[in-house]
Amino acid sequence: MSTFEFGNNTGDIAGEVTRGARAVVVLPDIKQRGGGLGADAESRLEEGQGLARAIGIEVVDAFILPIRAVRPATLFGEGQVDRIAVACNQSDAELVIVDGALSAIQQRNLEDKLKRKVIDRTSLILEIFGERAATAEGRLQVELAHLDYQAGRLVRSWTHLERQRGGFGFLGGPGETQIEADRRLIRGRMARLRKELEQVRRTRGLHRERRQRAPWPVIALVGYTNAGKSTLFNRLTGADVMAEDLLFATLDPTMRAIRLPGVEKAILSDTVGFISDLPTQLVAAFRATLEEVTAADVIVHVRDVANPASADQKAEVEQILADLGVNGEGGPTIPVIEAWNKWDLLTPEDQAMRHDLIAAKVADVPVVPVSALTGDGVAALLDQLGQMLTGTAKTLEITVPLSDGQRLAWLHAHGDIIEENQIDGEGIEPAMRIRVRLTPRELGRFTALTA
Repeated sequence: MSTFEFGNNTGDIAGEVTRGARAVVVLPDIKQRGGGLGADAESRLEEGQGLARAIGIEVVDAFILPIRAVRPATLFGEGQVDRIAVACNQSDAELVIVDGALSAIQQRNLEDKLKRKVIDRTSLILEIFGERAATAEGRLQVELAHLDYQAGRLVRSWTHLERQRGGFGFLGGPGETQIEADRRLIRGRMARLRKELEQVRRTRGLHRERRQRAPWPVIALVGYTNAGKSTLFNRLTGADVMAEDLLFATLDPTMRAIRLPGVEKAILSDTVGFISDLPTQLVAAFRATLEEVTAADVIVHVRDVANPASADQKAEVEQILADLGVNGEGGPTIPVIEAWNKWDLLTPEDQAMRHDLIAAKVADVPVVPVSALTGDGVAALLDQLGQMLTGTAKTLEITVPLSDGQRLAWLHAHGDIIEENQIDGEGIEPAMRIRVRLTPRELGRFTALTA
């Protein structure tokens, strides 16, 4: 049985939490300044339970606690802390998961009062990422995010290890405390990780430049976690990327070649799933991976239309894309198509209602209903992608010497040849006059080939 460490030296509760640990999930619904989760509270609570189950934790109780005034010491009021304690005792829970942000002091005080390990949403997501990262790059990114999170949560709980004096005799001043040593070690390790990730970023940038010089368009799958991106990726490419009904089932980006109507070859990229309140440490650490989206020719936004919170999830994805500089103010504008996934889970009445929305073109982007599980609608999605990639193509007449086999082969491989005629004449080098349809991207690559 695998174990994972939740400790970060914030209190006196020590030890590890194993898979199968019993946990109580508590969602703080903060009502201050007219805020609060409102109708989204239940779906957010279900998502918090899904995060816990994604790492093998058994959720034995889950509830929402409205907070009208945040307590700096514990976040919750005394009565609410008592309610959490009663729930833990009744269900024999050994872990409390607060589906929100906790300060280091709040976490330590809650652990003191509840006599159980307490973690918040950020810590839980970091643990999931740490377990799922499969590549060297992914592990570097997760470790950097984890250290960034821990650096701000070290508190004076190790004073018994403090060295009161440094130097010799009466001349020695106060020595280095254990917590200061920890901070120094963490900062040093983070600096080394950032250098390694910068090298990864440069390497990824070189690969991206090489792909841009190649004649193949890039299609990026994005979407909220568990929307079905990896299942759709497998359906489109015949790959075997891990796809389970789990939040963050896959983390590392995967690329495969596919064929589309009118497009001989395209590169399909599967990316990490997005989520509301994604820890800022993870956004920063995974920026190099997510930047693959910025180089895409088309973005396929995979949406779980069977989820009641689908509209909110769409807004989260669009906000993260804007944060990455995609389709936001001053950033590149990349065409988007929405794949309304899990269509087979809707009732016939819901399907009819959504078909009416699609026909009325309510969405500001093209929409294709699909079921990645059954394959329904996938052919229509491929047709739509092919149209988007070739819709801007123009018919050109190009003359290429017969001796230039490279350019002739390129046009036949990547252009839509309409007509070709050989030109022969006395004193004229034999050539081929070709009428061909090329997209602006393909024309740019052909021009670079001739430069």
